[in-house]
Amino acid sequence: MSTPVIRIDDLSKRFVIRKEKSLKERLVNFGRSNTHKDDFWALRNVSMEIESGSTVGLVGPNGSGKSTLLKMIGGILQPTTGTVSLRGRLAALLELGAGFHPDLTGRENVYLNASILGLSREQTDGYFDAIVDFSGIEKFIDTQVKFYSSGMYVRLAFAVAVHVDPDILLVDEVLAVGDEPFQRKCMDRIRQFQHDGRTIVFVSHSLDQVADLCDRAVVLEHGHVIADGEPREALRTLRTEFDQIRQDDVQREQSRREEQRESADRDGTEPVADRVLVRSVAILDRDGRPVTSVDQGDDVSIRVTVESTGLVSGIVVGTGFDTVLGVNVYGTNTDLLGSRLPDFSGELSVDFHFSDVHLGEGAYTVHGAVAAESGAELHRLRDAGSLHVQTDGSAIGVTWLDARTTWSTETGSASQPARGSARTALGAFDD
Repeated sequence: MSTPVIRIDDLSKRFVIRKEKSLKERLVNFGRSNTHKDDFWALRNVSMEIESGSTVGLVGPNGSGKSTLLKMIGGILQPTTGTVSLRGRLAALLELGAGFHPDLTGRENVYLNASILGLSREQTDGYFDAIVDFSGIEKFIDTQVKFYSSGMYVRLAFAVAVHVDPDILLVDEVLAVGDEPFQRKCMDRIRQFQHDGRTIVFVSHSLDQVADLCDRAVVLEHGHVIADGEPREALRTLRTEFDQIRQDDVQREQSRREEQRESADRDGTEPVADRVLVRSVAILDRDGRPVTSVDQGDDVSIRVTVESTGLVSGIVVGTGFDTVLGVNVYGTNTDLLGSRLPDFSGELSVDFHFSDVHLGEGAYTVHGAVAAESGAELHRLRDAGSLHVQTDGSAIGVTWLDARTTWSTETGSASQPARGSARTALGAFDD
């Protein structure tokens, strides 16, 4: 059984939010009741153990307490109640430029940061060339870091953190600042840490990254742990929470447009920018019924309904699938599909039919958009619906391919179908 290297017991953190806007107000209200301040609990009664050699992802909506928990593990913040116990050397990369002094050069900050992380000057001398080489900023190592870009900050800070031989590595979302080659280099080093049996705890909004790297995911919401376990199951819980947040946002947006429309009707004027807009987007199964979850390979239709306050012609209607972070996975429109829409006034519904959907497992959103014939977008309804795709668990990513494996030895060869792929199984062994 693995030994816990991080033990968190009944941890809570309270921040005091003061309503006074100036020192004068604070002095005037000194000694009065608590009506001029509020308590905000960033974490409440969090308990967990993290075993040696594990990689744990802390995920959740903004403001859920992820970074606060990471800072408390790193000793930057002290708990209001509860305890955090650690075993081994810890390196933390929690904030951009944390531990750096802006008036010191990159070289001087390497030695300063390494000393904070527990290395002697002689040890840092031995690591220095490797740190500078990993960071890729050799030309600027003797420049004051206040002149560094955000990417250069992250490069140097991460290079120091991973070269101090830590037993525990804490990483916040700051890696998203680096360019793509540097991010790949960081991921390679993290995988090397995993291979060496180091413990990694990191905060990320990239759910695919958490599913790929972690053997455990902890989901936080309003300072409470709502899921803790195998990443696929924990992320399903988080995606359900995201779906509810998106639905609330869509309802507020629809209510706002209704209020604008009613106000325009009372005033006898046309709503601003609402001459043509996307009224609604519906996700339907093959029988035309609303659906929020499908199995991989099912047929799906997206119905985009647009409305106009007058006669319009030549419009283009589009839709597509996006990840929960807003990255477009697939998009199309009536013009690309060679379909010309009729002139209309009032409402017009356009159905887009997708057969044998090959999206990877996870949560997706759909959008609807309407554009003029010239291509200028008139209105877009983002996050208009959510769809969860379920798979057999044989792959990760935003797309799905019908895959199989083959192998060979000196004595023979064979092929193996992808798990759950009956069609591939028949084709693989009938040859």
